[in-house]
Amino acid sequence: MKNSKRARLEARDWRVGAAAEFLGLTPEEAAFVETKLALSQCVRDRRTAQNISHAALAKRLNSSQSRVAKMEAADATVSVDLLLRALFALGAKLRNLADAIQTRRSAAA
Repeated sequence: MKNSKRARLEARDWRVGAAAEFLGLTPEEAAFVETKLALSQCVRDRRTAQNISHAALAKRLNSSQSRVAKMEAADATVSVDLLLRALFALGAKLRNLADAIQTRRSAAA
């Protein structure tokens, strides 16, 4: 959020904070959520960069198109296991996963 917007909100007695604070998440829970978000974004980025449809990725995973859409939307019902399988099916290496997670954490900080 831009500092100017934050200042305007706070001037009107709004509290501005992080989602983890609002939800009362522990640092471990917040880190887990951020990790899932990073993996979900990485799936979308890799799939679109390779010009692969939801249906084509679903076929690689023996899953459904709607499940792939849920993966990319960071749906809570999607497991980390499925996100990792999708990334590996898209050719990701461990270094790519580490980079995606680190980038997300740097942006969130």
